[in-house]
Amino acid sequence: MKLHIITTGGTIDKIYFDAKSDYQVGEPVIGELLQRMGVGFEFTVESALRKDSLDMTDADRKLIRRLVEQCREECVLITHGTDGMVATAAALQGIPGKRIVLTGALQPAAFAQSDAIFNIGCAIGAVQSKPPGVYIAMNGEVFDSGQVRKNVAANRFERLQAGTGAAATDAV
Repeated sequence: MKLHIITTGGTIDKIYFDAKSDYQVGEPVIGELLQRMGVGFEFTVESALRKDSLDMTDADRKLIRRLVEQCREECVLITHGTDGMVATAAALQGIPGKRIVLTGALQPAAFAQSDAIFNIGCAIGAVQSKPPGVYIAMNGEVFDSGQVRKNVAANRFERLQAGTGAAATDAV
C-alpha cells in the first residue's frame, strides 16, 4: 500500500503553551508518529491547512476535495479536527476510486493520554480494508461518513440512529 496523508490541523496537531494557557495548531505530527512506529508501507504527507475545524470554510473543504482528487494514490488518510470532520466527509462524497478515511484526536498527539495514535492506527486499518468511499475512524470504530455524528456531550463519535439521516450536525 502507498498512503497519501493530507493534514488539515485540528486538535491532533495542537500544541500547548504554558505561558498562554492556550492551544494553537502546530506542525503536522503524523509523519513523525508513523516513522516512530516503524510502519511497513510507503506514505507521503501533504499539509493542506493548519486550522481548527471550527474555523474551516466551504473554500477549505473544496481545497481538501481537490487535493484528494488530484493525488495518485487510491488510499487517502486525512487528519482533521473533530468538530468539522463530518462536514468535510460529506464534501468528499462521490470521488471515484478512492478510499478516504478521516481521523483526528480529542486530545493533542503531544499529550501522553492522547487518542491520536489509536485513531491513526484504526484509520490505517480502515483505508486498507474498506471499499472505495468516505469513512471516519474515531473511538475504535470505522463509520460510513453519512452515518456518524460527534456527540459533544459524551466527547465521542457515534453511529446515527436509523431514520435520522446524514443531515445531522456534528455537535449534539
